[in-house]
Amino acid sequence: MSINTIDHIFNWLLEGDVAIQFQAHRDLKGRVMPELQQRIKSEGWGSAFLAKRNPNGGWGQDYYQPKWISTHYTLLDLKNLQIEPTIPEIRQTIERVLNTEKGPDGGILPIGSTQRSDVCVNGMFLNFACYFGAKELELMSVVDFLLAQHVGDGGFNCQSNRKGCVHSSLHSTISVLEGLLEYQLNGYTYRLDELQAAAAASREFILMHRLFKSDKTGVVIDPKMTMLSWPSRWKYDILRALDYFQKAQTPYDPRMDDALQLLVSKRKAEGWWPLQAKHPGQVHFDMEKAGRPSRWNTLRALRVLKAFGIS
Repeated sequence: MSINTIDHIFNWLLEGDVAIQFQAHRDLKGRVMPELQQRIKSEGWGSAFLAKRNPNGGWGQDYYQPKWISTHYTLLDLKNLQIEPTIPEIRQTIERVLNTEKGPDGGILPIGSTQRSDVCVNGMFLNFACYFGAKELELMSVVDFLLAQHVGDGGFNCQSNRKGCVHSSLHSTISVLEGLLEYQLNGYTYRLDELQAAAAASREFILMHRLFKSDKTGVVIDPKMTMLSWPSRWKYDILRALDYFQKAQTPYDPRMDDALQLLVSKRKAEGWWPLQAKHPGQVHFDMEKAGRPSRWNTLRALRVLKAFGIS
């Protein structure tokens, strides 16, 4: 890609939401601009999400209902925007969740009527709770729950404490990996050595599958995993995995090549990546339209290629 095209795409990113602007400067140019991050809560998508907050401090009808407009996924959206992590209202919401939504197993319950926590939900919860500075004491039982669900093949599976499982799930594994990374990056220490070992095994599980293929036959596990979607919600795809690897500063591994080549092949001649798929369900609002150029996917793809030295 020519320098002119790269500059054009960067400028195009800067025409997007302030959250995109902040991350484009930080991740592509190495410029941390606090003044941009401070604007996320009062402009564009960040302001729109915060405006949907209920008087009780949550979103939607319940912690996990309806799914994409629930407290759970709205907090994940706000974290992914990289809104300031010190906003008191968000911290209060997370503290309330920790006080009211824990199950007997120590994890966060997805739906109040069940007494078994969900591995994916708790991985995602750890992701945004650590980003927003939840108290370590309150997170200990979540950590205990997740470590208790670590599967012998290296990854995680949300069926492990329900129906049992013999093989991990890429969906569950990436959700937990993202949570463990935020836990480490934000300075938490409880059982950290065990969590780091679990993360290393989980990365190996993903690499063993070349990010999207059967480790036995080499066949694509699910074509949907090759589609670039956003927001990812709980679902796995190759860009989500590669974006995790770059953020975790995972060294290049040849087993990433199939996914990296596929990602490059999806770049359009103009230099951007499309939003190839969206996960159906009620949303607060659409950040982007499926089938159209995607600033989210372009930003994430460019930081992946930058991390692994691909032009």
